[in-house]
Amino acid sequence: MRMNTLANGALEVSALCLGSMTWGSTNTPEEGHDQIDMFLDHGGNFIDTAEMYPVNPILAERCGASEATIGGWLAKTGRRDDVVIATKVSGDNPGWKRNGKGYDGTNLFQAVEESLAKLNTDYIDVYQTHWPLRGSYAFRQNWTFDPSGQNRDEVEAHMRDVLEAMADLVKGGKVRHFALSNESAWGTAQWLRIAREMGAPEVVSVQNEYSLMHRLADTDLAELCMNEGVRILSYSPLATGLLTGKYQNGAVPAGSRLEIAAKNGYPDLGGRITDQAFPAVGAYQAVADKHGLDLVQMSLAFVVSRPFMGSTIFGASSIQQLARILDGKDLVLSDEVLADIDAAHRAHPMPF
Repeated sequence: MRMNTLANGALEVSALCLGSMTWGSTNTPEEGHDQIDMFLDHGGNFIDTAEMYPVNPILAERCGASEATIGGWLAKTGRRDDVVIATKVSGDNPGWKRNGKGYDGTNLFQAVEESLAKLNTDYIDVYQTHWPLRGSYAFRQNWTFDPSGQNRDEVEAHMRDVLEAMADLVKGGKVRHFALSNESAWGTAQWLRIAREMGAPEVVSVQNEYSLMHRLADTDLAELCMNEGVRILSYSPLATGLLTGKYQNGAVPAGSRLEIAAKNGYPDLGGRITDQAFPAVGAYQAVADKHGLDLVQMSLAFVVSRPFMGSTIFGASSIQQLARILDGKDLVLSDEVLADIDAAHRAHPMPF
């Protein structure tokens, strides 16, 4: 599998990253272990998780089960040196963690200790803030995003507080690298500026949504990343399953994420199911068919090909899904395929 680097070459990660957010809900810990084994057998080394996982749905009583699945695998195999582990600390939340309180320079230490215990390790390779406390335009919030109420002094004070704690965590060996998630270009720039002023750990990556159907990162954030040595870790590269084609024509396969989400009161896959979404999927399916490609593999290969991409995070709810993805791990798209993808994107620029 192709390898990329983060932190200006200090950390080598596989171009595909194994997501874990169904381990402990849709998938058992044993199934999670099988996925890790298969992923490593195919040359992968990067695993992403979060203190609030699993999802489908998120429940306070099972937060940390995904981290614990990884920890169980490490206890069983002892292969800590073979994996790069990224996890995330939650921002303000409905009560899943810290009674709803987000992260700050004080509670970050306890959050790290809890993740270390569940992961059964003494260090975290990449520690990410899951979303900014000042607000975010991720998850379709871009349609109503209004930053006019932000207090810059408070935002900067919070960043300094967190960075001071991160400096201590890195110095103490508990965390190797600091990163962000669901962050904007402006926010990332401030984290970088303040870290450089303080001599604190600089951001190495930003984990944001990116796929054929969601390319908000192509402009400002991409420019920042390319010029500042930051890389994007993309999540939802298959648009929560839309880019498998399995939901076309109103289909809702049994056991699918859409079926599970609908049962839990989220019938639109986080705002991704719109009147524009299915024609867009159809357009990309037509590109794949024209060139004799698998839509899933083409979709992932496109994300992997982006110059600002550090790694592409995907999830699988079955070993068969994982095998399909890994069969395309070395796919490189031709100029002709990329041109057809560009045409489809121009025709369906923002389907959700």
